[in-house]
Amino acid sequence: MYAPLLTLIFAAVASAGSLYLSLGVGLKACPLCFYQRTFAFALVGVTAVGLAAFGKDAGKLNLLTLPLAVGGLGVAGFHTWLATTGRLACPTGIAGLGLAPVQSLVAFTLILLPVLYGVFVESRAECLKPLPLLLGVALGAAAVYGSTTPGLSPGANPPPQQQAEGEKLDTCKKPFVPPTP
Repeated sequence: MYAPLLTLIFAAVASAGSLYLSLGVGLKACPLCFYQRTFAFALVGVTAVGLAAFGKDAGKLNLLTLPLAVGGLGVAGFHTWLATTGRLACPTGIAGLGLAPVQSLVAFTLILLPVLYGVFVESRAECLKPLPLLLGVALGAAAVYGSTTPGLSPGANPPPQQQAEGEKLDTCKKPFVPPTP
């Protein structure tokens, strides 16, 4: 069962990258960043404990990680959409290779691939029953909805009242729009 091990590795790298952006680079995580970090940390915890407990019989573990992977991917996708459409100004990620939310989207895509492979290829036939699959995806989608819907979750930081010249973007925030005279 290689899928849970790959899931653990990808989730651990995503978690470490998230912590590096905060602790190493000094960026401040916005609420959407925190949600993505929470999904990655949960994936590390669930997958590590599952592998330790079940070892080679960890096929069903893929199904248990499905809601977390779907949730993380959905929030990362929403965050990337906000950043790439100019609705949210976000800092660049590790090594300046694209925006931080885009890097998170790539990480969660890499996490979801072994989860899906594990569910559809490595798992036993009982994991392919429609109800558990639909429930896993629905729970992940519900987590995305709760994490991205105004009124259910904290919004992004308020827009700045003014923009300091040469100011370095250290968190995601609504972009500065100069007042119209």
